[in-house]
Amino acid sequence: QVQLVESGGGLVQAGGSLRLSCAASGRTFSNYAMGWFRQAPGKGREFVAAISWSASSTYYADSGKGRFTISRDNAKNTVYLQMNSLKPEDTAIYYCAASKYESRWLLGRPAGYDYWGQGTQVTVSS
Repeated sequence: QVQLVESGGGLVQAGGSLRLSCAASGRTFSNYAMGWFRQAPGKGREFVAAISWSASSTYYADSGKGRFTISRDNAKNTVYLQMNSLKPEDTAIYYCAASKYESRWLLGRPAGYDYWGQGTQVTVSS
């Protein structure tokens, strides 16, 4: 079992930045690839970014390329999502998740993940 707790969400103006953190506990964090997803009201859960267990590979949805950066610190059991140049359409609940898979195809889908955090709200005002 892996427990995940997100933090760092909040209200920010368009063009601003936020850094989300996800702290993991339980099983060995470095055994898992990690991902960030988001869900806006009335919409499905959307892939944002993922990072392999060794941090050698990162993947991004087109919506975040050039603006978002995923990283991890295995010594601190934490994964981060740096979000710059935020837009109102980035408003959503952001979730981190842990996956035992390394496949880019699986990491881009909610079904590819085994454990989820409770989410943190990000609101971008125009």
